[in-house]
Amino acid sequence: MAGLEAIESSGSNPDVTLLYDINGLTDSTPGWADKLMEFVGEYGILLGLVLVVLWAWWGARKRGTLDDAASSVAAVVWAPLAAAVAVLVNVPIRGFVERPRPFKDHDGLTVLINGKNDFSFVSDHATLAMAMGAALFVANRKLGLVGIGLAVLEGFCRVFMGVHYPTDVIGGFALGTAVALLLSPLASAVLTPLARAIGRTGRLGRLVWAPRPATPEPGAVELPESRDPATERDLAA
Repeated sequence: MAGLEAIESSGSNPDVTLLYDINGLTDSTPGWADKLMEFVGEYGILLGLVLVVLWAWWGARKRGTLDDAASSVAAVVWAPLAAAVAVLVNVPIRGFVERPRPFKDHDGLTVLINGKNDFSFVSDHATLAMAMGAALFVANRKLGLVGIGLAVLEGFCRVFMGVHYPTDVIGGFALGTAVALLLSPLASAVLTPLARAIGRTGRLGRLVWAPRPATPEPGAVELPESRDPATERDLAA
C-alpha cells in the first residue's frame, strides 16, 4: 500500500494514519474515477450546494404571506453569505497556524490536483460547504440535511485527493458551523426587513414573494355573481 513506511513512521498519530488510509484508496481506483473525484472535490460539490440553495430559495418565495416569505428568503440568502464570512474568518487562522499541505511533509501520497501550495489548516472547501449546509438547515430542514451530506462528502474528497489532513476538514466543519449558527440571529435581523422591503416593490418583489394562485377546494361550487336589481331594470329599459 502506498505510504506504508510513512504510516509506520508516523507512530500513533491518527490524523496521519487516517490520511494515508483514505488517500490510499486511490491505489485501487481507475484513472477516470480519480479524475471524477478531482472535479467533484474541487468544483462539483460546491456547484451542487449552489443548486440546493437556489431550490430552497424557489420554495421560500411561495410562502403564504409576505412576512413568512421574507423571513424564509432571508434565511436562505444567509447560506452563501455565511460561507463567504466563514472563508474570510479562515484567512487569519490559516496565516497563524501555517500548516503545510500534507504532501509536503509526508511521502507516498497520491495528489490528484496540482497547484495547492498554500497552507492546509483549515480547509476552505470544507468550511464553505459546511457553512452553507448548516445555514440551509436553519432555513429548510430537509434541504439542510442534503447540504450537510454534501459537505461531509466534500471533506472526504479533500482527504482522498491528498491535499488536506482529516483535522483540516474537521476544523473547517467546526468553523463553518459556528459562523452559520452563531451569526444567524444577526443575519436574520438585518436581512428579513430588507427582504420584506424588496417584496413590496414591483417585479423585483417576486424575488422575495411569489405566492401560489389560490385554487378552489375540491367539491366547492362557484356561486354566480349577485346582480343589483336596480341595475337590471335600467338595462331592461
